[in-house]
Amino acid sequence: MYGRDVLAGNWRRPKKGQIPQVPAERDLVVEDPDSGFCGAVVACDKEAVTLEDRFGRRRVFPLTPAGFLLDGRPVTLVRPAASAGGPARSASGSIAVQGLRARVARESRIYVEGVHDAALVEKIWGHDLRVEGVVVEYLEGVDDLPAIVAEFGPEPGRRLGVLVDHLVTGSKESRIAAAIDSPHVLVVGHPYVDVWQAVKPAAVGIPAWPTVPRGTPWKEGVIANLGWRLDSAEAWRRILGSVTGYTDLEPELLGRVEELIDFVTAAPGDD
Repeated sequence: MYGRDVLAGNWRRPKKGQIPQVPAERDLVVEDPDSGFCGAVVACDKEAVTLEDRFGRRRVFPLTPAGFLLDGRPVTLVRPAASAGGPARSASGSIAVQGLRARVARESRIYVEGVHDAALVEKIWGHDLRVEGVVVEYLEGVDDLPAIVAEFGPEPGRRLGVLVDHLVTGSKESRIAAAIDSPHVLVVGHPYVDVWQAVKPAAVGIPAWPTVPRGTPWKEGVIANLGWRLDSAEAWRRILGSVTGYTDLEPELLGRVEELIDFVTAAPGDD
């Protein structure tokens, strides 16, 4: 009844069709069999699930078939269906607009320093920005901000919001921002050296962002300190992939982006 050889074939893998699909509901505890990481579901999108262990460490895993263990048994995690108990929410926490068709872009704009800033803003506020018709562009630094603002030509109904990294007293960025004097331009910033730091360490699965000695390129110093065998582009993909919603970001960034969106979407009479 057991066959001639119990060790023949791939006896560790259940037969096709026997692995149940389980919705990755929040607080469901599962284990990744490859790494041994065990944690509760804190977020899930169409491609990946984020688990948090009992120490508060988070890791992101792809939603692969038979990719997890639930009570010691293989399961395939799937994205849970939208709850019928209330309105769907966007990644920023706002009420999602169903069947959204992006409105024609406003003349007003939001500028951010770099491509990483733009990617993070898009991931969290992309839905909101399309609802409002706001375009986000990146500058590759703010050294030429006064000239960029002049070229943009802010005026009533054509506002410009600018998000600046490391906007703290005495910094180069604060001196550049102080040179902008227009009621139709709002320059705000967060205190972090780079937007990477605006992602909560727990979301990335690290205890804290490392302190990098002065004179060492910040991103390279972080990667070396954390022991990641990645280049900066790969490291950023890892960080961005760990962000699933606004709760994974620091309040110092959340408040400033919301402030910029409010500013550039204000009625023309509010200028």
